[in-house]
Amino acid sequence: MTGNTRNRILVASLLLFNDHGEPGTSTNEIADEVDISPGNLHYHFRRKRQIVEALLDEFRADARRVLIVSEDATLDDFWVFLHLLLETTAAYRFLFRDLETLVEAYPRVGSVLGNFARGLSAAFELYLHRLSTAGVLQLQESEATLVARNLAVIALFSGRFERLAGKRISADDEALQVASSILAALRPFAARESAGQLDELASRYKP
Repeated sequence: MTGNTRNRILVASLLLFNDHGEPGTSTNEIADEVDISPGNLHYHFRRKRQIVEALLDEFRADARRVLIVSEDATLDDFWVFLHLLLETTAAYRFLFRDLETLVEAYPRVGSVLGNFARGLSAAFELYLHRLSTAGVLQLQESEATLVARNLAVIALFSGRFERLAGKRISADDEALQVASSILAALRPFAARESAGQLDELASRYKP
């Protein structure tokens, strides 16, 4: 999202929303950030709602790429998937931080994020099945759905738990903590031969 004025507005809006929240960001502040007049901003986006909708479309496009599961999934494939997931959720973190407020103001946010949550849980479950088939994990088929759901909850909402607990950490540290928590949740299911590789991956995500 770079180049023309419309894209510059979206980039600036995303940065401001992530830093200050969508409710705490005005269109005048967005115009100032882009160094254009409010009238010029109004020409491209008549209301802030249209900016949120455009960012939601960008999120959907990025999310679809994240949820593609490799046919012959290896632990390295899972690591790439986890990396892309964390990049995407961090890039659009305002959607998850201000979820209730956004859903009330923009009902489509709830629909899009609900679909993403279900898709993410399904992607985790596919990886669990394929890693189990490959002998990387030792996981009963009946356990996969619940474990996948738990991994999706960690990925999407553990940052909110930290804020509720009074912890204030950077977006980068939050992403590291999420990755570490996901890998820790998988560790008890690791086959003996792959436990060392899983531990090595987890060591990369120490905040």
